[in-house]
Amino acid sequence: MTREIDFSRFLLFDGGMGTMLQTQGLKTGELPESYNLLHPEIIEHIHGGYLAAGADIITTNTFGANRYKLSQYGYNVDEIVTGAVQIARRAAKEKLVALDIGPSGQLMQPYGTLSFDQAYSTFAEQVIAGAEAGADLILIETMSDVYEAKAAILAAQENSDLPVIATMTFQPNGRTLTGTDPLTMVNIVQGLGVKALGLNCSLGPKEVLPLIEEILKYAKVPVMAQPNAGLPKVVLGKTVFNVGPEEFAHYAKIMAQMGVTILGGCCGTNPNHIKAIKKELAGLRPVERKIEKITAVSSFADTVVIGSGVTIIGERINPTGKKQLKEALRRGDSDYILHQAINQRDAGAHILDVNVGLPEIDEKAVMVDIIEELQSIVSLPLQIDSARAEVIEAAARRYNGKPLINSVSGKQQEMEALFPLVKKYGAAAVCLTLDEDGIPAKAEERLQIAAKIVKTAQQYGIDKEDLIIDCLVLTASAQQSQVKETIKAVALVKEQLGVKTTLGVSNVSFGLPERRLLNRTFLAAALAARLDAPILDPLDEDMAETVRAFGVLWGHDQDAADYIAAYGGVEKRPAPSAEPSEMDLRTAIINGIREEAPAKTKELLQQLSPLAIVDQYLIPALDIVGRRYEQGEIFLPQLIQSAETVKKAFGVIKQHLVENQGASTAVDKGKILLATVRGDIHDIGKNIVKILLENYGFQVIDLGKDVPEEDIVRQVKEHKINLVGLSALMTTTVRSMENTIRALKEEGLPCKVMVGGAVLNSEYAQLIGADYYGRDARAAVKIAQGFFG
Repeated sequence: MTREIDFSRFLLFDGGMGTMLQTQGLKTGELPESYNLLHPEIIEHIHGGYLAAGADIITTNTFGANRYKLSQYGYNVDEIVTGAVQIARRAAKEKLVALDIGPSGQLMQPYGTLSFDQAYSTFAEQVIAGAEAGADLILIETMSDVYEAKAAILAAQENSDLPVIATMTFQPNGRTLTGTDPLTMVNIVQGLGVKALGLNCSLGPKEVLPLIEEILKYAKVPVMAQPNAGLPKVVLGKTVFNVGPEEFAHYAKIMAQMGVTILGGCCGTNPNHIKAIKKELAGLRPVERKIEKITAVSSFADTVVIGSGVTIIGERINPTGKKQLKEALRRGDSDYILHQAINQRDAGAHILDVNVGLPEIDEKAVMVDIIEELQSIVSLPLQIDSARAEVIEAAARRYNGKPLINSVSGKQQEMEALFPLVKKYGAAAVCLTLDEDGIPAKAEERLQIAAKIVKTAQQYGIDKEDLIIDCLVLTASAQQSQVKETIKAVALVKEQLGVKTTLGVSNVSFGLPERRLLNRTFLAAALAARLDAPILDPLDEDMAETVRAFGVLWGHDQDAADYIAAYGGVEKRPAPSAEPSEMDLRTAIINGIREEAPAKTKELLQQLSPLAIVDQYLIPALDIVGRRYEQGEIFLPQLIQSAETVKKAFGVIKQHLVENQGASTAVDKGKILLATVRGDIHDIGKNIVKILLENYGFQVIDLGKDVPEEDIVRQVKEHKINLVGLSALMTTTVRSMENTIRALKEEGLPCKVMVGGAVLNSEYAQLIGADYYGRDARAAVKIAQGFFG
C-alpha cells in the first residue's frame, strides 16, 4: 500500500552513500551495490547513521542497479534492488524509503546507442523490483540528460503507484551535460507529473544557489536540493571534500529560506552534514513562494515563453498545399524536411509546426522518425500537429521536451481523447474554437467555446497557462465578414479568459491574388488585437517585416535593437529562399545534416586531396561548431551531430585512400589513447571525447571503461602513445586516475596525460599529477591540437 507523504513540510533526505562506503572499506573497482548482498550490515549501519542524524527519508543503495552495470558483475536487477529495499526497510522502521535510480550510464540516441524504449525498459525493471520490495517513493537522481530523465519518470509512473521525485545535475555553466537549463528542466519534468523536482550532485551548496533560485521561480511542485560537499581534493594522499557540516547547513538554511523544502546531501556528505541541516531547520517553516505562471514550451535546451513578444510558429513542415513536401514525405526524404527546419530557424521561427499527415504513408511511424531527427538537429521547440490521437501520443512520448500539441477542439469526444495525453506528457495545447456545431459565426460564440475548453481542461488537471486558443481564420474570399469576427474573438479571449492566442494567418488569403499583401495586413490587425503566437511562414519577408515593425511599435523590441540590426544598414537584406538551398560540405557539417556529407565529399575529391578537404572543410566547420558550443549557442546533441557528419565525410575519404593505395597522403593528426579508469563504468564523457577527437583527424585507441592501471601502461608501451586521456565520472574512482598517472610515470614513459570528468577541476587535475585538464570534449580537442601542433 502506498504511504501518504506530506510534501507541505520540510523533508530531510540522507547524504552520500558511495563516499560513505569508501570509509567502510569499499575498494576501487568494487561494485557498491554488491554490498546489499555481501555486506548488508554495512549498508544498514550507514542507513542507521543517517536516521539517527535526523533523516526523514533514506535512499536505497541502488544508484547504479541497472542491467547494464550489474551484468558486468554477474548480478541481476531483482536481487540487488530487492536486497537494498529490504535492508533500508529494516533500518527505516516508520521512516520512509526512497528507491534510488541513477542514470543508466549509456548515451541516448541520436548521439548514443540507447534508444528511448531501451532506456524505459531498463528503468522499468528497477521500478518493478523496488515497488514490490516495499519502497515508499522513487528518487530519480543525477540525471544529466532530460531525455533519459523522461524515460525514467514514465517508467516509474507506468509501473508503480509510488510518488516520484526527479533531480538533475548541472555543470558550472548552469546547464546539464546535454544542455538543459533550470527553466527548461522545470518546464519538462514538472509537466510529467513528478511530486517534487530539483538538483543534486556535481556542485557544492554555494554554487547551486543561482540554479536553485531559477528553479524556485517556476516550479509549482516542491523543490529539492542535494548538493555535494564541494568538489574533491587530495590532502595528504586522501580524497576529501572541502565543505564541512556547519558550512553545508548554513547554505541549506539559505535554500530553505528561499523556498526549498526537501534537503539532503550528495557526494562527500555524511550523517554529520544531515545532523547539521536538521539543527539549522529547527524552528523554520516552509516559506510561501511566488511562482511565475508562464505559457512555455521547450526543446531539450531551449524554452520559448509565449506572451513576452510575438512568438512565430513556423508552418512550412505541413504538407497542405506543398507539393515538394508531399513528395519528400512519400519518398522518405527526411533531408528535405531538415532543410525546412533549418531555414525556418534561420529566418526567425521560435517554434516549428510538424505535420506529416498524408493518407498514403504511415503517419505515426513517419512522425516519430521526423520528431527524433528534428530534435537532434535544431533546438527549437516543436508543435506536434495531427488529427489522429495515436500519432500525437507516439510523438509526444518520444519528444525530448515539452511539446505544443495542435490541436484540441471544443468537441467533447476530442477533448476526452486528447486532454489525457496533454496532461500525461506535460504538453501545452492549441485549442480550436469549434465544437459539434462547427465554427460559430460570432466572436462571442467562439469565446464561449474557448471558455468551455479552458474549464474542461482544468478538470483534467491542465492549467490554463498550458492552453493557447486558436480563434480560427476563415478565408476572406468566401467568408469575408468572418475575418473581423476572428480578430474580435482574439481580443475577447485575451481580455476575458487571460489565455494566450494563436492563428493560422495565411488561411485568410486562400483564393485571392496578392496573398502576401492580405496576409501581412491581417497579421498586423491580429497582432494589434493581442495575438501572441501566429502560425506563419517565417521565410515570407513581408510577414517577418510586419513582426519586426510591430515589435518596435508595441515596445517588445527594446530600443528598436532588432529592427535597427535588420534595417540599419544601407542595403535591404535579401529575402530568404523559400525552398531549401544547396549546402556545401562545411554548411552541412555545421548544421549536422549527415546524409549530405558523402556526396559533397565525393564531389570535393574530384578537385582536392584528402588532406586539403580535412584542413579546408572538415576542421574549420568543426571549429565553428565548437565555438558555438563554447558560447552556449548550441549544445551537446548538435555538437555530436556535426561530429557524426564529419565521420561520414571521413568514411568517404578513407575509402578513397584504400582505393588509391599509391596515395601517400594520410589524414592522421596524431595517436591518442583513451580510457575510463579502473572501477568506473560510466564512460559517456570519454565516448563523447572519442567522437570529437576522431572527427578532428586523430587516431584514437579506446580501451573502454573500468581499465586497470597495468593495462593502460602496457597499451601505451605497445602503441608508442604520446598523449593519454583518462576519464572518471565518479568520486569513488578518481583515485584510480591518480594511480594510473603514477604508474605511467614510474615506468618512465614519455607520454603526457590529460584528464576529465564530472567531479574533476583543474586544481584537482594538477594535484594528481596530470599534465592537462579538459573540462569537456571541445577542450580535449584543443589540448590534442596544441600537443600535436
